[in-house]
Amino acid sequence: MPPRRPNPPPAPGDIPAPPDVSSIPNDVQRTVSGLGSRVLQPGTGTERPKPEDVVEVHYTGWTTDGHMFDSSVKRGQPTKFPLNRVIAGWTEGVALMVVGEKRRLWIPEALAYQGRPGAPAGMLVFDVELLSIEKKPEPVVIAAPADVAAPPADAKKTASGLASKVIKKGTGKVKPASDAMVEVHYSGWTTDGKMFDSSVARGQPAQFPLNRVIAGWTEGVALMVEGETRRLWIPEALAYQGRPGAPAGMLVFDVELLRIISPGTAAPTKAPTKAPAKAAATPPAGQ
Repeated sequence: MPPRRPNPPPAPGDIPAPPDVSSIPNDVQRTVSGLGSRVLQPGTGTERPKPEDVVEVHYTGWTTDGHMFDSSVKRGQPTKFPLNRVIAGWTEGVALMVVGEKRRLWIPEALAYQGRPGAPAGMLVFDVELLSIEKKPEPVVIAAPADVAAPPADAKKTASGLASKVIKKGTGKVKPASDAMVEVHYSGWTTDGKMFDSSVARGQPAQFPLNRVIAGWTEGVALMVEGETRRLWIPEALAYQGRPGAPAGMLVFDVELLRIISPGTAAPTKAPTKAPAKAAATPPAGQ
């Protein structure tokens, strides 16, 4: 193993290392993973961050020989990041904290940079002050309609097996051709009522060529006019056809046709195999 490159001399403004950086003291809190920590300043908060939350912190880091390699305190600028996007020792250690708390973390190399070239090597020691927590918003879930399990008797059916029902009448006069570019809002559920996708929940309509989505969409949206909302019951043969990772079985969509961006010219055809190259959101892509 090549010798470790010597550390550069301390720079002006570097924060001196605490006296206990060389090894994990016996009296600190330890976790199963090997992380050591000690509270230096109690916090005022009551909640601890979850891995998906965004945290704002001030910190300083040293190697076990006392070399300071990074410090937001020295820069005079706190840092913010999703807690699950940093080294494992930070994800675990900061999750123990509340706002206002300052804690010293002894992070074994296996929870730090794991020998990554150019990164600080060995066990690292950080003093971390948790300044704020931004909770990840709870996902918006749109309740499934009562008739999601099967098409009702008043739904219209086509020869392909697609069933649909107008939920809100439209104001437009023209229906899109199968190669039209359209803008829609939609929500989709499996027949057990689980929502798997929704442009409504994202707050962003989707734009796509109508012949670049699953066959049930190509056929179903072509029945609509602008301003119309229609519920589609799409058999699996017109949906994802058992594709791994895609919603299985018959799918139910509420689709609102916001506008026909370009009406298209082609006669109705089976949806092709590629998803749109660019879209405002991700509609159900074809095979």
